[in-house]
Amino acid sequence: VDAGDGVARRMARAGADVRRVGIIFLTHHHDDHTAGLGTLMSLAWDGQRTQPINVYGPPRTKELVDATVRYCSISADIRIADGGRSVPQDKVFFGHDVGVGEIYQDDNIRVSATENTHFSFHQGDAAGRYKSYSYRFETPDRVIAFTGDTGFSAAVTALVRGADILVTETSSCDERKNMMIKDGRWQAMSTAEQEGIMRQATMGHMDLENIGVLATEAGVRKVVLSHLSRRVETADYEPWAEEVRKHFSGEVVVAEDLMEF
Repeated sequence: VDAGDGVARRMARAGADVRRVGIIFLTHHHDDHTAGLGTLMSLAWDGQRTQPINVYGPPRTKELVDATVRYCSISADIRIADGGRSVPQDKVFFGHDVGVGEIYQDDNIRVSATENTHFSFHQGDAAGRYKSYSYRFETPDRVIAFTGDTGFSAAVTALVRGADILVTETSSCDERKNMMIKDGRWQAMSTAEQEGIMRQATMGHMDLENIGVLATEAGVRKVVLSHLSRRVETADYEPWAEEVRKHFSGEVVVAEDLMEF
């Protein structure tokens, strides 16, 4: 799910072979969720993968994958000219724009998507143009749901209902603003930009209370706090977990890279 910067590096640390990745699901197209897609694709292709790699996501996913193939094309052309590769990348990588509902099924898994509120604050020409999804993965032994980036919504609550594991983004508007003040970004913004980024932070992201309320209303068993927004002066997220526990009686785990569940 998603392919942010460093995903191939983390897969290597986990002992996972990028050539075995045949399906990628993108929640949305912000660069912190897609910047590692080109590396992931290129390494798989350079490792002699010739079977299709399919990327599913909201509208414009096909456009994104096609653009990534073009971005990698100079390196790919050189490797083909060197004689080490023969199958062009556009014969391996395929992007698919999908809607909501059931979007994928095979013998091992069924995947459903719903539109969330990450882009609900858009106005004018941008309103409705961009989509952001949450996903539900059903396997024979358990259900895992990913919120992606989103605010609280009835649609997401319905999608994650009864999940064994809820992997949720985790955000704090106050911490986000304080971090931007600390590193100077806030002061460099216009008033309109400041208002826009705070509107996005409040409407398009999950705060700690809403995570707990969502988990309780949906009846999930375990919450994994991921995609953690940075904190000022500390990397301790246990206080955030404690805040979620005020509204949810199940297990709450602060995610770290390479964890397995």
